Amino acid sequence: MFRHILVPTDGSELSRKAIDGAIDLAQAVGARVTAYACLPQYPYSPFSDVAVEPPSEFLQRSEREARVHLREVEMAGRRVGVAVESRTSVHPAPYLGIIEVAEQGACDVIFMASHGRRGLGSLLIGSETQRVLTHTKIPVIVYR
Repeated sequence: MFRHILVPTDGSELSRKAIDGAIDLAQAVGARVTAYACLPQYPYSPFSDVAVEPPSEFLQRSEREARVHLREVEMAGRRVGVAVESRTSVHPAPYLGIIEVAEQGACDVIFMASHGRRGLGSLLIGSETQRVLTHTKIPVIVYR
């Protein structure tokens, strides 16, 4: 069964539901959890004369926001005795960071929220979950 579960989080309501599901699964099978938040790349444009926020401040703010989301996973795990480690990295697209962290951490499964769309909408509108499913060989549990 699963021994190491990766659960990405972005702080959304769907992500919070997936956190609960991942922690429940980890508790049931005796697995540990790695929580992951992808930090956005600095939105620098070489064609702009104005920087709205200096790169160092942008990174610090992004890290603070990610830390809040990761703390939610850590606290959920602590409440039921599940070991949780947290990771962040900077990537142009979150699915790249999710896959990288899962591979580096030797995770058995990636536990992600579904965007909740059905029918034609799910085909036309891409999601990070769909991208992870398409680009990884690691099993993915899509939680609704």
